[in-house]
Amino acid sequence: MQDKNQLAAMRNAFCCYYAVLGNAAEAAVKAGFDRKNALAEAVECLSSAACRKKIAKLRSVLSDTDNVTAGLERLAFGSCSDAVYLVFADELPPPEIISGLDLFNVSEIKRVKGGGVEVKLFDRLKALEKLFELENAFADRDKAADLISALAPQPEEGDLSED
Repeated sequence: MQDKNQLAAMRNAFCCYYAVLGNAAEAAVKAGFDRKNALAEAVECLSSAACRKKIAKLRSVLSDTDNVTAGLERLAFGSCSDAVYLVFADELPPPEIISGLDLFNVSEIKRVKGGGVEVKLFDRLKALEKLFELENAFADRDKAADLISALAPQPEEGDLSED
């Protein structure tokens, strides 16, 4: 059983993870909640107005990190250590170990005929290219808005007709 301070810290961590990941169960596990109760704990956190307010605030601070951008950033910069662990394990780890692995960067896992395992990862370079395209699209949109603003007629000083 967690004490009040530990539970508050875990809920705070949940809000941070959820704001970035967008996945309630994954955020709860990363925040330290037991995997068996992760979804229920996530739902309880999300039903709290304070938690929803904190998530909204975090998302506004991280406004350039929407779900697509966050996913691409995880693909481009995320760790593959759990996938490497899985490939080089002498035996298949038990399900509770496998369920705790971060395999977000894995695109495919299959057994090959010789008894080995083949793990394919998403292409980091493609993820970086897509991030670059998104950044340029946002920059172009801002430039277009600036151009429209500059071309729009500006009210003369002392002109009150637009009030």
